[in-house]
Amino acid sequence: TEVTVGQFKKFLKSTDHTFNGELWAKVYEYSPTDKHPMIFVSWFDATAYAKWVGKRLPTDAEWEFSARGGLVGKEYSWGDDEAVARDYANFAGTDGKDKWGRTTAPVGSLKPNGYGLFDMSGNVWEWCQSWYDSDKFSRVLRGGSWLSTPGDLRAASRSNYSSTDSIGFDGFR
Repeated sequence: TEVTVGQFKKFLKSTDHTFNGELWAKVYEYSPTDKHPMIFVSWFDATAYAKWVGKRLPTDAEWEFSARGGLVGKEYSWGDDEAVARDYANFAGTDGKDKWGRTTAPVGSLKPNGYGLFDMSGNVWEWCQSWYDSDKFSRVLRGGSWLSTPGDLRAASRSNYSSTDSIGFDGFR
């Protein structure tokens, strides 16, 4: 699953990692409980957390392989039918049918993909280990977010930000 606010708070209490305290009000505006995904984290925050739990962020290729959930050549982590997207992803543009409104959903609230992985599409863009391109200025983000349109939910969709950016629709797993 995506790393939750509660998990990230435990990390901060257990380490000397510095997190901008002024961001907490923004975090709680869009991820209001400890069960929601942690947002407003930079790539450096995400990698520090991953190291703390003895892991690392997935590479761009690993993320896409995992997102596909065993489906080969399909558009989305659940297949090709965009009409069932709401069963698997929290995203924008559903004409008021979104029970979370304009916020993240609690982690694991929707159906998992074929590998049993939750929130591979929507909710928060997820930081990956990989550089976006050869200029090594920005890092890859995958999966789309609660603000995304269905096109961003495609398993092959990519985005990028500078490693130091901390945005309200970016998180990690």
